[in-house]
Amino acid sequence: AQTKATTITDRHQHNPRHHHCIPPRSIMKFTSTVLASLAAAAAAFDRASAFAPASFPRSHLHSSASQASASELRMAYTVGIVGATGAVGKEIRSCLEDRGKIPVEKLRIFGSSRSAGKMVDTKYGEVQVEEFDVESARACDVVFLAVSGDFALSHAEAISSGDDGAVVIDNSSAFRYKPEIPLVVPEINGEETKKSKLIANPNCTTAIGLMALWPLIQKFGIKRCIMSTYQAASGAGQPGMDELLSGTADYLAGKTPTNEIFAHPLPFNVIPQIDKFQDNLYTKEEMKVTWETRKICGLADDMPISCSAVRIPTIRAHSEVIIIETEKPVDLDEARAALDDAPGVKLVDDPENLQYPMPLTATGQYDVEVGRLRKSIAFGDHGLEFFVSGDQLLRGAALNAV
Repeated sequence: AQTKATTITDRHQHNPRHHHCIPPRSIMKFTSTVLASLAAAAAAFDRASAFAPASFPRSHLHSSASQASASELRMAYTVGIVGATGAVGKEIRSCLEDRGKIPVEKLRIFGSSRSAGKMVDTKYGEVQVEEFDVESARACDVVFLAVSGDFALSHAEAISSGDDGAVVIDNSSAFRYKPEIPLVVPEINGEETKKSKLIANPNCTTAIGLMALWPLIQKFGIKRCIMSTYQAASGAGQPGMDELLSGTADYLAGKTPTNEIFAHPLPFNVIPQIDKFQDNLYTKEEMKVTWETRKICGLADDMPISCSAVRIPTIRAHSEVIIIETEKPVDLDEARAALDDAPGVKLVDDPENLQYPMPLTATGQYDVEVGRLRKSIAFGDHGLEFFVSGDQLLRGAALNAV
């Protein structure tokens, strides 16, 4: 018997490339009689198995009173969030509640000893924060880690190991560059989740840019990519947003803003540095875009991809200018059609009416805005330039993980 599971999709449910599912581990215990009754539902479940992680988590099978109709059967999961009170953790919970793509039977929120015992109101009822421990996390079907890389390195593998471990989706950079760990944008390489129960979520800047870049790579191929990113204060989490707001208030009151989170005061300023400088004089943030784009898109290790990352004084939503040299000549109408048809992408490209992507309009949106499409003067018929804006907390981090 082949285990099947509910498929979690974004858009274009007919296309299995966009599926990203987290199926159960223990349904093999059903008797042959029950399996026979499920035969009618097998076709509906076929697509889900294509992207099933290597080992299945526990789940609970629910049905209506009679269980006679296989079409009424569904799976539900126990989902845990570690770091649920942080900026990304809050958005993960919001995605679970608002999107309804994952049937959650029970939500567990893990925190430190200081937050343990606090009550959190959720769509699934009032949830008491539990002090984190590995065994409690392993009792979940799925665990989202919205914590530091050091925490993930210490605990992620212990949570996911063995047949009885949970599927772990890690939002830190701890495992992104390990060859055996899938680094996933579901719309691009969701099938990679079948290879491991520990799955890495990409850098939010990479995730936003690739939503627009991938359909164009598929359409025209790629020879090189140059990317400039303009990243909001929220890229540094809630402390970054707080520092921008307080610093702006100080500036407007005639005081000198102070900085602890950013390298320099951010209000009314731009800072051409995000993360530490590397030996090649790129910052680590810039190199993340290069490394992760190659891995997620299955590009060669020497594919020329260059990024410059700049911190700007906006609250949320990163923006990016992306320039590509293509293998095939670019047709702008075909490029717009490819983007318009892509899941998770909103084409905003009407210069005549001043319609183009902006952080102001991308904030709070699940889709990434793409516009300002034009042939590149630098690369001629084999070049394309465009502008992207996306809410990196919501789309770039939380929704991609969920």
